[in-house]
Amino acid sequence: MTQDLFRQDAYLRECSAHITAVTDAGIVLDQTVFYPLGGGQAGDSGVLVLADGTDIAIADTRKGKDAEGHPTSDIVHIPAPGQEDRVAQLTPGTAVTARIDWDRRHRMMRLHTTSHLLCHVVPQLVNGCSITPDYARLDFAMTDPLDKEQLTAAIATLVAAAHPLTVASISDEELDANPTLVKSMSVQPPRGTGRIRTIRIGGDNDAPLIDLQPCGGTHVANTAEIGAIVVTKIEKKSATTRRVVLGFAQ
Repeated sequence: MTQDLFRQDAYLRECSAHITAVTDAGIVLDQTVFYPLGGGQAGDSGVLVLADGTDIAIADTRKGKDAEGHPTSDIVHIPAPGQEDRVAQLTPGTAVTARIDWDRRHRMMRLHTTSHLLCHVVPQLVNGCSITPDYARLDFAMTDPLDKEQLTAAIATLVAAAHPLTVASISDEELDANPTLVKSMSVQPPRGTGRIRTIRIGGDNDAPLIDLQPCGGTHVANTAEIGAIVVTKIEKKSATTRRVVLGFAQ
């Protein structure tokens, strides 16, 4: 089992850890700041720094799977190619410092938070999404046309309003009683622990609630931190799907 430190604090850039396993899939640690691919968000990259100062470059991070392909509680750090001999020398118990590529992660945090703002601006169900360091894509189940300039302006207003973001959780029963909190048609929030992580934007005191939904990804603490984002493309993917692509303003 890997303790997922990024769930409690998305701003952690590194942590001390110990290797618990080295498999064909990659390197498993007892705790990590590396976010694994999931919920549409790409996995983190970075380095594992050894005690002698050398490092293992990590190209991607994934959730562990057992022999039958079922998800486990492990988080697997996938080494970049060309390090096979060094990785083979690693053993369980080895101490490392796990350090993410912060600039890359922070870009995804900004874009992922923007995707939640977009869910407020376009209040339709999402049937596909992708969060990368360079762009975010959301597919909305809708037939009406969308306008790039109008969406960009609406997002800019929400960013400038400096809405705080709150990480909390609800019970399985609370989610069952409020099914509309789930905006995604393609990804359901993970269950099994009795609590489901939520992301809320706004809604403090008398402030308007901008967005509230289950989400396991990483986000910025305030919309002002997002910066300048633009809608770069709107596509009609099918008769019932409109795709919106977000990017950083040049």
